[in-house]
Amino acid sequence: MLETKRVSSWGAVGPRLRSGLSLFAALLLSACNPAAGPGIPGGRDLKLSAPNVGAPPGPASAEVTEQIGNGPIKIALIAPLTQASGPSVVGASLRNAAQLAYMDAGANDASILVKDDHSSPAGAAAAAQAAVDGGAEIILGPVSAANVKEASRVARAAGKPLIAFTTDSSAAARGSYLVSFLVESYVERIIAFAADRGKKSVAALIPDTDYGTIALAQFQQSAANHGLRVLTIERFKPGAAGEAIRRIASVADQIDTLFIFEQADAMGPIARDLTAANLDSNRVQILGTGLWNDPSVFKLPAMQGAWFSAPENGGFNAFASRYRAKFNTEPVRIASQAYDAVSLALALSRVQGSQRFAESVLTNPEGFKGADGLFRFRADGTNERGLSVLEISGGQAKVLAPAPKTLAGNGS
Repeated sequence: MLETKRVSSWGAVGPRLRSGLSLFAALLLSACNPAAGPGIPGGRDLKLSAPNVGAPPGPASAEVTEQIGNGPIKIALIAPLTQASGPSVVGASLRNAAQLAYMDAGANDASILVKDDHSSPAGAAAAAQAAVDGGAEIILGPVSAANVKEASRVARAAGKPLIAFTTDSSAAARGSYLVSFLVESYVERIIAFAADRGKKSVAALIPDTDYGTIALAQFQQSAANHGLRVLTIERFKPGAAGEAIRRIASVADQIDTLFIFEQADAMGPIARDLTAANLDSNRVQILGTGLWNDPSVFKLPAMQGAWFSAPENGGFNAFASRYRAKFNTEPVRIASQAYDAVSLALALSRVQGSQRFAESVLTNPEGFKGADGLFRFRADGTNERGLSVLEISGGQAKVLAPAPKTLAGNGS
């Protein structure tokens, strides 16, 4: 479960918040213990209201689909429970994660209003408005960037904070926070690690996509910040990296590091092109991101010895084990983000007072620790996460450097 980090000074937040967060940490430490199982502390039962099956579909009906708990403090979860083709596996997994977080917290002073955004921006706006009208003090979700932007517009007009699950940092804004894994954090962590290990000169292989452009901007900034010389940057059309790799191979004697930003399912052809060009981690150190955190990448010969940044798996594995025991199915990967967001909101709701979801509380520079490790929200809505560095070796990924136990700096 989620735990807060102690802070040295709370300023205007006051002693009641300090007391509540101390309780939060104690509850979360016990629930994080995998041996504790998915039961509710104190033996309290989870009360789940019946789904509102009579409501017509579509964004015009953003009714409460389910209500988890009966506490007076209202927390809204907006999830894509339905889509054009029918029920959504992602939405169901987020809802289940919220239920599990409620159970693990043993919360009785809050309730979670689960709302369907019907996988559309209009549906997200309607769901956010219904959440506000229903008394929600904080909104969690949605998932897609377009939906987050619409829900944020409604939440901002009502003066309510929002914590969303999109990986698109353009959806972040003051008061609209992203708990997801952002490409910027992945790139910064691996480039900083390479520099600390003495790497000096780097080339980059980055797809010509919007996501690649975000990665490129962070790569250039991180390389400059950590003193790495960028010899060449090669962009390529998805699925056609061969020529770009051959150009990098022609200057391989001038680099000691190659950063590759690509999805796991595209790494097979890239690995073959690397082998054909005599580029592998025996010749230059290959770097990547958590997009590679997939067994299919670990088996590629050209990737043996490569480093990549990713969250440590222990916390997610413990969460997934409890999830499977409760729901008899596998969670989608982002379900742990819903679990962490709900756990945080529930913990802060233990503090009776108007400051529980204030910006100064949510942007606590000491951060919070959840199923996916340490994280903190920045004032601009983006986040910083504590990530590990893994090395691919023998068809597996092994931790080369653990995730930090604290987040350096002030988080601004």
